[in-house]
Amino acid sequence: MNYTEAKSKFINTWGSLGTLWGINKAMAQIQSLLFISSEPLSMEEIMEELKISRGNTSMNLRQLIDWGIVSKEFKAGERKEYFTTEKDVQELARIIAKERSRRELQPTIKVLKEVSNITPDGTKETDVFIKQTKAMCELTETADSLLNKMANQQQNWITKSILKIFS
Repeated sequence: MNYTEAKSKFINTWGSLGTLWGINKAMAQIQSLLFISSEPLSMEEIMEELKISRGNTSMNLRQLIDWGIVSKEFKAGERKEYFTTEKDVQELARIIAKERSRRELQPTIKVLKEVSNITPDGTKETDVFIKQTKAMCELTETADSLLNKMANQQQNWITKSILKIFS
């Protein structure tokens, strides 16, 4: 396999994995292209490399910037905007963990607390509902706590923890 084939395979695989961490395929492919690029890329370079439209590229770059994993860079004498991503994989994991907590788990916890605190009416259905939604809330709070611990620790914590698990 040569560089071009390997690059394409990496970008496509990362794009497919993107849905697992809450983003669409094109968004993940843009981030992966920036991740393996030696220099910041312009929107036109991203569009050409990935064969996606200007609108799709623009929308996904904005979302990646909102996530905090892509940033704009300016080159002296250039009118174009250039984009880059976090290159440290552990820092990238921390940023993603923090955003997933903020965007997904915290709103879910809020809803679970609300629905599990209904007034018991003495029926079996209500009792089961309260019990199950409280259990789900506790599980979600635990997951959120773990994500927040990961996001707030030093970068090498992730690697050390994973190595301890598999040792």
